[in-house]
Amino acid sequence: MKEILLGLSPILIVVLGGTLLMLAEALGFKKEEDQDAEKGPSNELALGTAVTLFAGAIASIAVWLYGPENLPAVKDLAPFFMLDRFTLFFCFVLCSGGALAALLAGGYLPEHRLDRGEFYPLLTFSAVGAMLLAGSADLVSLFISLETMSLGVYCLTGFRRGSTRSAEASVKYFLLGSFAAAFTVYGGALLYGVTGHTDLVGIREAVIKLAAMSADAGASGKLGVFIVGMMLVIAGLAFKVSAVPFHMWTPDAYEGAPTPATTFMAVGVKSAAFAVLLRVLLGAFGDPGSMSWGSGWPPVVATLAVLTMTVSNLVAGRQESVKRMLAYSSIAHAGYILVGVAATMRSSADAQASVLFYLLAYTFSTAGAFGALILCGSRGKEAVSYEDLAGIGKRHPAAAAAFTLFLLSLSGVPPTVGFFGKLYIVKAALGADLNLLAVLLLLNSVLAAYYYLRVLVYMYMREPAAGAPIAVPMKSGYVAAALVVAAVAVLGVGLLPGTSLEMALAAALT
Repeated sequence: MKEILLGLSPILIVVLGGTLLMLAEALGFKKEEDQDAEKGPSNELALGTAVTLFAGAIASIAVWLYGPENLPAVKDLAPFFMLDRFTLFFCFVLCSGGALAALLAGGYLPEHRLDRGEFYPLLTFSAVGAMLLAGSADLVSLFISLETMSLGVYCLTGFRRGSTRSAEASVKYFLLGSFAAAFTVYGGALLYGVTGHTDLVGIREAVIKLAAMSADAGASGKLGVFIVGMMLVIAGLAFKVSAVPFHMWTPDAYEGAPTPATTFMAVGVKSAAFAVLLRVLLGAFGDPGSMSWGSGWPPVVATLAVLTMTVSNLVAGRQESVKRMLAYSSIAHAGYILVGVAATMRSSADAQASVLFYLLAYTFSTAGAFGALILCGSRGKEAVSYEDLAGIGKRHPAAAAAFTLFLLSLSGVPPTVGFFGKLYIVKAALGADLNLLAVLLLLNSVLAAYYYLRVLVYMYMREPAAGAPIAVPMKSGYVAAALVVAAVAVLGVGLLPGTSLEMALAAALT
């Protein structure tokens, strides 16, 4: 029991912290019915949430250093939950991203008079669902974890109750998310009907046996049903990573949600979705037939990668809303990561490591970018469009410098961590002989630089038009703290990427 408690300590810490936050919100603060109330519980709850999630990240590192292989009792949790270095790596990433989102909320919600305490328990328990999802190796626990994460995020999307755009975004996300969950469940039902297993390893072993009997008519029919089930599961997970053409919900949901909620969706939901996508593809669909280019999922994932990179970058360059541009940027980064996922077909360990490293880099860079956007505007004088940012580099150089750093990381400029993220993905693609994908990734990175540099042009080289609204940066210690943490990670890991890459290699699924 002690070994199990130690192994699960990252998750248990976050669960306990979320429970205490919920009690504190319900018992310790007077709820305001008016959403424009100026006073609220963010000063205490934001700090408590950030401390809880950072504690979960530290616990993940502690268990990593102790070694999950030295905790044999945790094997009793398999296959419903796998405690391995892969799970611990994602627990660290998810807790870090959630903590940064909580700090951003501590400044954003009071500033925009949305300060209601339920935001923080919703964020915390969504993070718990994401952590469980990263460790799920059974279709049953996978679905439960997926819905635990998603339900909280649906509520966070519609948190701005007085906004029709926020309500529309929440309903759209909920409905499309429900359809995606239905695809996943129905695909899982077909897989169970064919193989008699819900655990991912059992599914793979059953398919290998079916493939060995492929001359039998019954086995051939079952393999056909298996392929349909595999495609349905991949489609459901592609929705969660916002891959084209399953991305339609993303810009509206990201734009309609409060920006801290958008931050968590962009870093937490996406990271957890890629974690479970890797587990499913390399676990349930890790047999030779399913991983072959001729008859398996690699060409499907590669096609999704090309569509996701290209379509999102082309559309992002046409946006006038900076927040909506960052939403399409998030979709484009999903396409880059899918290149690494496709590369696992041949160079599994290196490709997995490139995906994990990229998600680490993406988490801090994206959280920082959204945080800088929050910092650049205050209530009634928000930074929404490119024009709103005109001249902010001269008026408020600190806010502009923060935004510049994170945009450079997202565009892959050295020595930021984003450069090495793209470098390792390209290297993995070349190692898997996916040369065309590597070239398309580089071309799309050049295309993406246009809309990132456009922000810099407006901040440093444009002046506001006469009579145009001018964004006024807000003052918040919470937002500043989040930006400092993200900046240290972006530059620190960028200057010394070796340790993080070695950890990503150690976390690769075997």
